[in-house]
Amino acid sequence: MAPKTIGAVTLSEVLPGAITSLSPLKGASLEVLKQTHGMAFPAPNRATGKATARAVWTGRGQAMLIGPDPDAKLAQAFAMTDQSDAWAVLRLDGAGWREILARLTPLDLREGVFKRGHTARSQLGHMNMSLTRTGAEVVEIMVFRSMAETAVHELTQAMTGVAARG
Repeated sequence: MAPKTIGAVTLSEVLPGAITSLSPLKGASLEVLKQTHGMAFPAPNRATGKATARAVWTGRGQAMLIGPDPDAKLAQAFAMTDQSDAWAVLRLDGAGWREILARLTPLDLREGVFKRGHTARSQLGHMNMSLTRTGAEVVEIMVFRSMAETAVHELTQAMTGVAARG
């Protein structure tokens, strides 16, 4: 997908690298994630790490390691599954992203509520998604790869509608 800029917002595809689900093993220390990849296991509705290596909460007792290939030492503490081919990652960048997503998700995305480093599982129209705020005016949206084209269509329609109001 080529980047699309409509109004003040750009929709682009992110090539995240490896995506690995991490589920903590009973009684295991989660510190191995910090030792191997420099980030903590995320609390509910949070993301840790940086742009090239991030852990994103995706549900009770589960996170996705996004970016690096998982260090073999992680197997001491986590059940892991390669999810790289299962997800598509999109980025909305620019003022107006909240108004666009307000047309497609029931989440409260106000500045004081959905801050940088926050993440949520919700709906994008009729699709499941994971939404993570990664910058002041930037969010990343993960959808199942099979729904990527539909997600781009829905987001483009919402971007057009918001830009027409401006």
